[in-house]
Parts: sequence; C-alpha cells; structure tokens
Amino acid sequence: MASQGIKGPAYRFLHGNTKEIVRMRGESISTPMDFSSHHIFARLLPDIHAWKQLYGRNYLSWHGPRAQLVVTDPELIKEIMNNKDGVYLKGRPDQFSKKLLGDGIVVTEGEKWSKLRKIANHAFYAESLKGMVPAMIASVETMLERWRQREEKEIEVHKESRLLTAEVISRTAFGSSYLEGEKIFAMLMEMGTIVARNRYKIRLPGIGDDQQAGRENDERRRKNYGSDFLGSLIKANHDPDEKNRISVDDMVDECKTFYLAGQETTNGLLAWSLLLLAVHTDWQEKARKEVFELFGQRNPNAEGIARLKIACFLAYELSVGVLGIVSTMCELSVGRMEMVVFCKRTRGDI
Repeated sequence: MASQGIKGPAYRFLHGNTKEIVRMRGESISTPMDFSSHHIFARLLPDIHAWKQLYGRNYLSWHGPRAQLVVTDPELIKEIMNNKDGVYLKGRPDQFSKKLLGDGIVVTEGEKWSKLRKIANHAFYAESLKGMVPAMIASVETMLERWRQREEKEIEVHKESRLLTAEVISRTAFGSSYLEGEKIFAMLMEMGTIVARNRYKIRLPGIGDDQQAGRENDERRRKNYGSDFLGSLIKANHDPDEKNRISVDDMVDECKTFYLAGQETTNGLLAWSLLLLAVHTDWQEKARKEVFELFGQRNPNAEGIARLKIACFLAYELSVGVLGIVSTMCELSVGRMEMVVFCKRTRGDI
C-alpha cells in the first residue's frame, strides 16, 4: 500500500491503533460540545479527522491485526457505493454483533439479501406507510400525555425519543402495544449486555410460546397474518415456493434487526433534530407556524404531511449531517489503487 501512496499511523503490536482511537474519542467527548459550530465530525470521530489531515483522504489504520483502508475521497466513495458487480462485500460483523443480530438484512448478501429486501419493501411501500400515520400519531399522543403529567419536572429528551421510536416500530411493524414494545426493547438491550459479556446462549424471548400458539390456531388464522412487517415475515415463512421461503431463524434475525437497528438510527436523528430546533428557535417557529396553517388543531394526515415544505427542508438538512461509516471487504482496483483489505468509507460531514 505504501508504494501506492497510502500511509497511516504506525502499527502497534497486538492492538494495532485501537488504543489510540479509544483515547482520542474519549478525550473528545469529555468536554462540552460547542453548539455554535456545525462541524461535529472532528468531535465524533477525531481519529479519522486527524489522520485524514495527516495522511491524506485515504489512509491505512489497524484494528488489532486487521488492516483497514479508510476512504474519505468522494469520488472513490461514489465508485464503491455505486458498484453493481458484487465485488464489495459487507464487512464481517464481530462475533458479538453476529449473535445479537443474527444473519439479518444488515449483514447478509446475495440471494438471501434480495429475498429479505423484497419482504421489507412489501411491508413499507408508499401506500402502506400512509396507513401507518394514525398509529404514529397515537404513539406521539401517548408521549405528550406522559409529558403533561410531568409539566413541572425535567424531561430527558433522548430517553423520550427512544421510547417514541420504540413504540412507533412496535405499532407499525409488529402490531404490538407500547408496553409490549417497551418490554421487547428492554429484553433486546439485556441480550446485548449478555452478548457483550459472552456468558449465555442467545435466545429471543417468547418465540417458543408464539410458535406453540401458532400451531393451535385454526386454518383461517394461519392464512391471515396481517399486512405489517411481522405479517410479511410469517407469510414468507409459510410460502409454498421454497425459493421465497424463509426460516424461523431468519424471522427472528429480521425482527431483532428492525427493532435494534431501526430504533437506534431513528432515535438518533429525532433527538438530534429536537436539539437543533431548540438551538435555532427561528426555524422552530417557522416549522410550527406551517403545521398550524395546514392542520390547525386537527391531527396530521398523510396528504397534509406531504405538503409540509419547511419540515421537509429540515428533515433533509438534518439527515444529511448524520455521519455514516460503512464497512466492506475490498479486493480489486479502485482508481489507481490496488486493495486487498478491510475497507471503511465514511459518509457525512467530511
């Protein structure tokens, strides 16, 4: 790699550069954040920011004994992201993440990925999303009622956004109530702790009971599984065509993936959006005024939401700044570089 102009921090025996990364990130978040600046990349990932300045847009670092090519050059990222030849495989998850999320759509490849993606698309197509609006409104109303009961007390917004996204996912994707969804998330978080400690065998609570209950249902119930994401998974599990059928393990993995990955990303964006709107009160007032002009005291509907221009601007503006790190396995030429390494490319405020 050095012969191709790729440099990077020196390799340290056994741990590579991981100790440096942990130290730099720990120091970065130990001080209060300056909200007057929008350049948060250096705070979130100080190692990538510093080494990019020192070694160039593309550099080599080490995660233990494994080399990582960090790509921040926009043109190379575009080439990697748009490649349709299947030469960039998804990064291999560590053993703990594998046990927690299984072989879901986030980590799987090839035909299985296509099969799972088709199921997700069927459950979350445009018309289906419109039908989910009442359930989302009900979730927000539950949160607001909880806030009204605590008017004189401080509210931890990040926790509240986590509870809200948990309930929305529970209602729209799995047909569960708020309390059921909260219990599921609590169990999955506990599973994450267990996996990290590597002590116990992973098992999704309740699956065995659900299977037994399913066997006791009559023929009509077995054929009518609902139109939400869980219903689509169950239908795929009973598909007569073996090519389209998924296993019970696949169902469990997908449920865990959508609960955990879906909740984490949406929660982060929602909490970040609320924070920025609290800082920039002028845009907060503009967005509020637009909502009242369109809906007054009525609940929002899908048609009206599509006409919210300022809210749409804010969503695009805030989501673009959310940092993404995507890992892949590379073994080919990109531009002038020959790569046979674990490749990490960054998206966001580079």
